[in-house]
Order: sequence, then C-alpha cells, then structure tokens
Amino acid sequence: MEAGAPWTPERRAAARPRSVVREVPGSEGGDALVRDATVEDAAACAALYAPYVLATAATFETEPPDAAETARRITASQREHAWLVLVDGDEVLGEAHATPFRPRPAYRWTCETTVHLAPAATGRGLGRLLYGALLDRLAARGLLTATAVVALPNPASEALHAALGFAPVGTFARAGWKLGVWRDVAWYQRPLGEGPREGVHPVEPS
Repeated sequence: MEAGAPWTPERRAAARPRSVVREVPGSEGGDALVRDATVEDAAACAALYAPYVLATAATFETEPPDAAETARRITASQREHAWLVLVDGDEVLGEAHATPFRPRPAYRWTCETTVHLAPAATGRGLGRLLYGALLDRLAARGLLTATAVVALPNPASEALHAALGFAPVGTFARAGWKLGVWRDVAWYQRPLGEGPREGVHPVEPS
C-alpha cells in the first residue's frame, strides 16, 4: 500500500491487527474509531498530552513525558488496566487510560482514570465516547471502582464526569501549585461493577 493512499474500507480493515473497541458514529469517511493503544502510538500520545502539561492545570505533571516514557506507561496500563486511543485514519485525536489508584495490593480493584483530546476533537462529544469506552473496558477486566481527580475550576471536566456517572466524594484544598496558583482538586468516584459480599474474595482483575 502506497503512503498517502486513501483510507478505503479495505485498507481500514487490513490495518486493524489491534483491537477495535468502538466505531465513532457519523465520522467523515467512517475512519474514526476507538482502539487499544500500542507503543506505536506513544509519540502521538506524548505530543497530544504535552500542551496539557505545559499550559493547563488539568494535570499536575510539570514536565511532559517523552515518547519513550509514554511507551512505558502504555505498556504498564495495558497490562493491568487499559489505554485507548481515538483515531481518525492515521491521526490520534484523543487518549484515555487508567492507572493504579494506590500501589498497595488491597486497592487493586480500584483505578484512577483520565482522558485527553486534541483541540480539533473537542466540543463534539468525542471525549464522552472515548471515556465511556474506557470505563466499559475496565469493567470487562474486572475493575470495580473508577476514580478521577479534577483540578478546580474546570466546569467542562466536572460536567463530563457527572454525565458518565461519577459522583463527587470530596475536595482537597490547595492540593497542588501549578502555573503560579494554588489548586484545589475534586475527587470523583464511579462504580464499575459490584464486588462480592463480605467474606468472599473478589475475582482478580484480568
């Protein structure tokens, strides 16, 4: 297949060795979809994430991870949780992933979730679609609780989490210093499934 060839249905099907999680309805040409990320997506995910690190309080990282570090994170997330990308043809328009809530083993049924979109993908309902696909994947793997942290104020993120069934559970005042301002953070929680009753060991996440 020549570089730059059009994304025909045949080419799109042939390019899917990776798991397609969800089609994006109404996408132009039918090429947009949500799929599992691989290390081949690391450079694109790193480039997408860097502006969030450098110019917003949406993340409390202060140095953008490079492609190698992002590849390491993708591998770790896919092993125990999930990392999904929203793509249109060859372009990564968004990513959503989960990480451990805490390192101690009793927390292993709980995860922390996040989503990031390219500017061209905002305002189209794609964040909700991508995030929803992530939550479905985590539930299928046996995770029981998703958590999320939102630096305040962030009305769009708060509305997104509410729409996806997250409930606010508390606020930490002055939890982080980013871009010259003390930031409060709100914690959100969403059930992914029901664990067994007391005295019965839950099934291990896959």
